[in-house]
Amino acid sequence: MTKLCQWLCGLALLGSAWAALALTPPGLRLPAPYREVLLPLPVYLLVAFGCYSLATVGYRLATFNDCEEAAAELREDIAAARADLRQRGLRC
Repeated sequence: MTKLCQWLCGLALLGSAWAALALTPPGLRLPAPYREVLLPLPVYLLVAFGCYSLATVGYRLATFNDCEEAAAELREDIAAARADLRQRGLRC
């Protein structure tokens, strides 16, 4: 099972549980404070997920490791390519 399938199954499970409670079946009466929290719950969860995603991207960006050896090798390859192009008569 792929990660996308896992996320979609979890989302479907939570969505169906929310819909079952939000649509209030005839035998179930939720108190008013519970209904006031339950109805906007998907919006709260979406905002929480957005905050988590933003924090994760920020943390990964702040702790990103530089690869000095790879950068030096890339500069050498670029210099060699430019020299080869100059030898062939192209201006770089």
